[in-house]
Amino acid sequence: MAMAIDITAWTAAYLQAVRSAFGTRVLFVGLQGSHGRGEAGAASDIDMVLILDELFPRDLATYRAAVAGLPHRDHLCGFVSGRRELASWSRADLFQFCHDTTPLLGDLSALLPESRAEDARQAVLVGACNTYHLCVHNSVHARDLAVLRSLYKGAVFVIQALHCHRTGVHIRRHRDLVAAVGPEERRVLLMHESLKAVEAGEAAAFDEASGLLLEWSGRLIREYGSAAG
Repeated sequence: MAMAIDITAWTAAYLQAVRSAFGTRVLFVGLQGSHGRGEAGAASDIDMVLILDELFPRDLATYRAAVAGLPHRDHLCGFVSGRRELASWSRADLFQFCHDTTPLLGDLSALLPESRAEDARQAVLVGACNTYHLCVHNSVHARDLAVLRSLYKGAVFVIQALHCHRTGVHIRRHRDLVAAVGPEERRVLLMHESLKAVEAGEAAAFDEASGLLLEWSGRLIREYGSAAG
């Protein structure tokens, strides 16, 4: 059985490691994902954000060496970037990035362009388009349950942006989102949970979940794509 991670102690060790490696070049460190939301299980990844003044190829080797000795190294994932690249990133992606990041060091808002109401709409449209495309490809070709689960995980973020665009309120915790959204989005969220119990090879369950995701993302594309025009 996997051991629970003391995320407070772990992030303190992480901060010490990256600051020892990069010094004042570290502009921001943050925590994302289930640990950031307080919803992590023992097997959850640790999604860390590290923003440096600039990012060079040699910095990736330095980073690997810096974190190599951390406990639960196999759980570590996340985002590493230079300041200028982050500031020029797609606003659709930055919408989710900002709302899903708990700051541990530095001020993220100082590194990013000012947010706009339009960013949430763009996050919905781009997320729905990506979901639709990959859902079709997976249904026809790969028929991979792991890919489908990943698409549903991404759909949760689209629903967060959708709810924020409609209401002005961003709900970070997934379990709180289920109670707040309408019936169509609730079906997607509940399917996301139910897929965790589906076994590979269960074609009927795979097709049902794929069909739901395709219809839902298609509706969003038609609604938000036409609104853009």
